[in-house]
Amino acid sequence: MSVFASLQPVPADPILGVTEAFNADQSPDKINLGVGVYVDEQGRIPLLDSVTAAQADLDQAPHPYGYLPQTGIPAYDQASAKLVFGANSPALLGGRIVSIQTLGGTGALRIGAGLFRLATPQATVLISDPSWENHRLIFERTGYTVGTYRYYDAQTGGVDFDGLLADLNQAAAGTIVILHGCCHNPTGCDLTPAQWDQVIAVLQERDLVPFIDFAYQGLGHGLDQDRYVVEALVDAGLEFAVANSYSKTFSLYGERVGAIHWVTADASEATRVASQAKTVVRSLYSNPPTHGAELVAAVLNTPELGALWEQEVAGMRDRIKAMRAAFRTGLESAGVSRDLNYITTQVGMFTYSGLTPTQMARLRQDFHIYGLDSGRLCMAALNQSNIERVVAGVAAVMG
Repeated sequence: MSVFASLQPVPADPILGVTEAFNADQSPDKINLGVGVYVDEQGRIPLLDSVTAAQADLDQAPHPYGYLPQTGIPAYDQASAKLVFGANSPALLGGRIVSIQTLGGTGALRIGAGLFRLATPQATVLISDPSWENHRLIFERTGYTVGTYRYYDAQTGGVDFDGLLADLNQAAAGTIVILHGCCHNPTGCDLTPAQWDQVIAVLQERDLVPFIDFAYQGLGHGLDQDRYVVEALVDAGLEFAVANSYSKTFSLYGERVGAIHWVTADASEATRVASQAKTVVRSLYSNPPTHGAELVAAVLNTPELGALWEQEVAGMRDRIKAMRAAFRTGLESAGVSRDLNYITTQVGMFTYSGLTPTQMARLRQDFHIYGLDSGRLCMAALNQSNIERVVAGVAAVMG
């Protein structure tokens, strides 16, 4: 009998499966609103000017590519921590933060899950309902039991905040709670600062462990504004983890550039956490790659390039907001009678459109427009050349 005889096929990943179907579609008018990638007005993944300038500088000083430290490039780790927490964060200045380079945001979550598994093997994990599909897979494959807390209110197109608080208040002490720092994926529904304060109070009272997925810093309201929950958790004195990614904001998808950060009780604990984190990295991939992290470190540590990058992130953020507004206006002009306010109150790359799986199937079959069966559509993939077709298709299936 084959050693693999017991393995059964699993359904395709919802996001990757949509991309495969899109690639197989022969229509010249096909539009992919399923994958979480920012594209410009020409429908292309942009090459940022800040990244191009950093690459030119690196080309002037070629060097061999030896193994990096297990924790990555120190200048990259330090710059990432300053971006995520703020340069004047008391936790950072107090030596209480451990930051290491990872293989994208997914790798950051996986390393974080691995370290938490060493520290709290009996804990359970809660993710939002709904959440990014990979959250459940990452933590279940690390050995955790994964549950959910209420998040999305389909009636309002916003957050079910009462349900969220009720579920967190029922969680056992030590439960690891996965929270989206900004630009919630897949719904685009974010908590307000006042709501974050209430959530943090429950986390403290119930002795829960926050793990912030922070993949979209800068694409919500701004680099500083989007880290409200991170700063508030530090101010509250909690120990927690943050996973961040540069795929979207640096347009470095294929370079797999991310970082994981742990806020610990004191500098001594930070030293112990760092040593254990290295063992998790060693068991998975030993050392991170060089090139993408060099580019990010060069941009973040060079004032002129950093300022240029911030302008470019603001440009992406503003264009996404403009596409949201145009999408909503177009649907209203097409005669869609339902309240569409949620489209422009949601933030970030995605909107939860409210379309059913049947409607999404019709959108693919009749209009060659691809999104997830959950109704998630990528606003960052809209542009002036495709938005009329998207509006027409969505309006038709909405009825």
